[in-house]
Amino acid sequence: MQDIIKTCRSYRRFDEADRIGNKLLTTWVDAARLVASSGNAQPLRYAIVSDEKACERVFACCAWAKALPDWPGPDAGERPSAYIVICRDNDRTLADTFTAWDEGIAAQTIMLQAVEAGFGGCIIASFKKRSMAEALGIDAERFQPDMVLALGRPVEDVRIVDVPAGGATEYWRDAEGVHYVPKRALSDVLL
Repeated sequence: MQDIIKTCRSYRRFDEADRIGNKLLTTWVDAARLVASSGNAQPLRYAIVSDEKACERVFACCAWAKALPDWPGPDAGERPSAYIVICRDNDRTLADTFTAWDEGIAAQTIMLQAVEAGFGGCIIASFKKRSMAEALGIDAERFQPDMVLALGRPVEDVRIVDVPAGGATEYWRDAEGVHYVPKRALSDVLL
């Protein structure tokens, strides 16, 4: 399990031609629906997007890398080949239900399955919600898109490194495009 967790990075460049089928995406959602839910309210709904034209519409709604402000996102050919958009069903959400917990658990469950199947992805929370609902063809008043899982076969090298002196945790890319993600040492996170 530790190896899968280490491999489950935020990938932002993919082999766009390597498509992920609806059957596999549906299997991942089927597992995510079984995980813990705050108050067992089960307010999440999932939009599966694998059609190339639909993927283009979803891509246009997303922001890609806050720490790389000069990078507009992956070029054509390196974009995700599928998405799972996690939505809150406002008709099923209780006023006191905090769905962010549910979304995080579901998203990580899907991402771990993707890695196990040889794929990868990026959890995106920075996107145009109204535009996303329109791209999905869903009722934005009832189904609020809250999280986008961009998925595909990664084509980038993402490496975990120690947090440098000074404590900066921002990720970066070198001149060869290797993506570095600083992580705190175990001794720094244990109280």
